[in-house]
Amino acid sequence: MPTLRERIDTIMPTAGNAPIGESPAVSARAALARFWPDARRYRWRIALLVALAATVPLVEAATIWLYARLIDEVLVPRTLAPLGAIAVAYLGLTLLAGVAGFVERYLAAWTGERLLLDLRLRLFRHLLALPPSFFQEQKLGDLLARVDDDVDAVSDAIVGASAEAVSNLLKLIVFAGALVLIDWRLALIALLVAPPCWWAARRISARIRAIARQQRQWEGAVGAVSEEILANTTLVQVHNRQADELGRFERAARGDFASQLAMERTRAVLTPVVSLLELAGVLAVVAAGAWSLAEGRITLGALLAFLAYMGQLYGPVRALSHLAGEVAAAGASAERVIELLDAGSTAPASPAGGGIVPDRVRGGIAVEDVTYRYPGRAEPALRGASLTIEAGERVALVGPSGAGKSTLVSLLLRFADPDAGRIALDGHDLRALDLAALREAVAVVMQETLLLDASIRDNIAYGRPGATEAEIDAAARAADIDGFVSSLPEGYETRVGQRGRALSGGQRQRIAIARAMLRDAPVLVLDEPTTGLDEATARRILAPLRRLMEGRTTLLLSHDPLVVAEADRVVELRDGRIVPAGAGETDRAEPPAAAAPDGEGGRAANAPGDAGVGHRRIGPADDAGGLELAAAGTA
Repeated sequence: MPTLRERIDTIMPTAGNAPIGESPAVSARAALARFWPDARRYRWRIALLVALAATVPLVEAATIWLYARLIDEVLVPRTLAPLGAIAVAYLGLTLLAGVAGFVERYLAAWTGERLLLDLRLRLFRHLLALPPSFFQEQKLGDLLARVDDDVDAVSDAIVGASAEAVSNLLKLIVFAGALVLIDWRLALIALLVAPPCWWAARRISARIRAIARQQRQWEGAVGAVSEEILANTTLVQVHNRQADELGRFERAARGDFASQLAMERTRAVLTPVVSLLELAGVLAVVAAGAWSLAEGRITLGALLAFLAYMGQLYGPVRALSHLAGEVAAAGASAERVIELLDAGSTAPASPAGGGIVPDRVRGGIAVEDVTYRYPGRAEPALRGASLTIEAGERVALVGPSGAGKSTLVSLLLRFADPDAGRIALDGHDLRALDLAALREAVAVVMQETLLLDASIRDNIAYGRPGATEAEIDAAARAADIDGFVSSLPEGYETRVGQRGRALSGGQRQRIAIARAMLRDAPVLVLDEPTTGLDEATARRILAPLRRLMEGRTTLLLSHDPLVVAEADRVVELRDGRIVPAGAGETDRAEPPAAAAPDGEGGRAANAPGDAGVGHRRIGPADDAGGLELAAAGTA
């Protein structure tokens, strides 16, 4: 016949089946050490909370003592003389318990929620500082589960569980002391129940923590799978994959269901075990107490008070046993939060002292013998790359997918630092610059146009939050978006939907151009600005792009000849090295004359005297691109 543990294992999904990986194990002591700095600022409130929690067992003990006096001094002798004093004492204790209970609950709620807020802000601040490559390797739904549910569990364990543990420990001490004072022989019998209860709780709590790890994995998997499917409903419906995606979601939901069921079964084992031990203790005390009462060694009131104290004693034993399981489950959540806090701890940051904040950025860029290898990759994405871009110069960076174009731009934005060599801005090593100041000096129009679910005006102003309405309107006109915005019912207050899905690709791209114009940074990065656009739309955005590039140091990443034609110079990346544009190519062609729409002339493709300058015939865009440091190590 299978044991209880074997039955639990049969309905428990293994960690290997969970779409979310298991976090590294962390001891309870290490977890407390990691989060205590967050709770330290509230230590006096926590101390007051513990003190208030200590009043509960004292009031309960005094109430039971009054109950014994009521029996021995009023009921047994049948006299009412002491009743008034006892009634007043009862009333006073009840009021004290009510006030202390109210203050304790409110203080526990305030402290717990405040700590929860601090932990969430700390974790979210850390996430915002991580490089884009981190998020390429994570599932968004699982990250949200950690920020929400796991942080909540940690906060409850630090504040709520600590106060509850202290309260119950004090109850054990007070009620055990009361039992000894009444009759030490009966107290020994009653206290024999505590050790086996604690032993059972320890054994089961270890199992609860193991199950809790998998339960948190599956809860994160449900969030991750549902977020991914709902974010791609159009793809799912176009390809008639509703049934398949429902099946994928069902597998995650069933894993969560099975792990929750295993958790409840394991917890449920503890309740009857403790109840049986308590019953055995009560029966033994009743038998021994009846014998002592018959022998005249104890009064009826004292015996009833003893039984009442014993009932109060077993409550904390039961509560501590249950609390051990809750803390064990919270430990699994702490592991997941700590894993996030440890992630990317070596990410680039401003140097000590804040770094250099230039008074004025001209935009000169120097890439000096830069080598960079993605973590876990054998071959470097860049190897000995060198490039000089003068302030105000427009340089097109071309090359096949995986050549290192986006990697170079990511290093320019300090999403990572080179393994060797350096990148300098106006002669300053990027690592010596203040990180915020560096990114303020760079405007980016990404291959994937990223918009917030906000108004068109808010999305433009995202590039410079302090911009005036006049500046926003001027950037919008320069980006040529007035025409389509005026046709919208709410104009610039129209919400664009999540990721701008309420707009066309060209409209989204022009909003991104307006955002970059408003930012007015001296350095501009255009990452495949025409990818995914039809030829007519691509031609339409060239005029706004020209206005955006005017007077700025511009790095163009593109396969589109129309865009490359706007550059002063073309640089090619091949196998992580910078080579003369078109080296080894015999098929060369000038961009078509139609590259200048709206009656605006394009810039000359090749300025006189430019060494190694030329234009290749560029094929269709095939670069997975983006400025993120790709998890696969190909950019």
